[in-house]
Amino acid sequence: MSLDASYAACRALNAQHGRTYFLATRLLPAASRRSVHALYAFARVADDLVDVHHRSLDELWEHPVVPAFRDTVERHQIPWEHVEAFLASMQQDLHVSSYATWEDLLGYTYGSAAVIGLMLLPVLGTVVDADLAAPYAADLGNAFQLTNFLRDVGEDLDRGRLYLPLEDLDAFGVSRADLESRVRDDRVRALLRFEIARARGLYSSAAQGIRLLDPAARPCVETAHTLYGGILDEIERADFPVLTRRVAVGTARRLRVAVPALLSAGRAS
Repeated sequence: MSLDASYAACRALNAQHGRTYFLATRLLPAASRRSVHALYAFARVADDLVDVHHRSLDELWEHPVVPAFRDTVERHQIPWEHVEAFLASMQQDLHVSSYATWEDLLGYTYGSAAVIGLMLLPVLGTVVDADLAAPYAADLGNAFQLTNFLRDVGEDLDRGRLYLPLEDLDAFGVSRADLESRVRDDRVRALLRFEIARARGLYSSAAQGIRLLDPAARPCVETAHTLYGGILDEIERADFPVLTRRVAVGTARRLRVAVPALLSAGRAS
């Protein structure tokens, strides 16, 4: 497969499976947009191999998105240790079904999410030393991941996994059996409110780092930050239905946020 065809496959996969992210990438310059698609696609394929197909990550390297991913890593000099950390967390999903504490969960999300933010930094560019922006990029990756965990509680339970710390369940008097039985009472609502507040804290921290990014990248990250954080609002608005269905930000809201940014980016280009 040619490199252009590989990048096209990455773009198609992002458009199909990551609507919020894909919309936000429209705000990026074309060159960096391709690289973001490559990083997203590689992560998505790896995640699906484990979650959907229950297959070895060894098969990952034969996928059509890999040439574009390797090209992105090389061109932007992304440390390979970030890739290794990501793959280690994906591998963990094959044999770990829950996490006892928040610190334990952060050990997992470092590889599954924080390093994605770190990989994006050299693609997006910064106006300061990248090391100064790194903690904020990691926080945004973790915020997105925790949002996914909250949105997908029911789906993850169907796969035999729970990504809410067991110590938090204990604090609110909730058992894993309660969640598996799809109980939605005041205890469960209180637990989910607590986790939503934790995610919002991460979003708040990450927002401070947006000004450290290259100006051309800021509208994209601001849009993704707003739209993905909006999933938390929708979960609350719908009265925490995450044990039985997936909650999403509606098309109208996505357009209200993204269209002005797209128009502004067009005028600036």
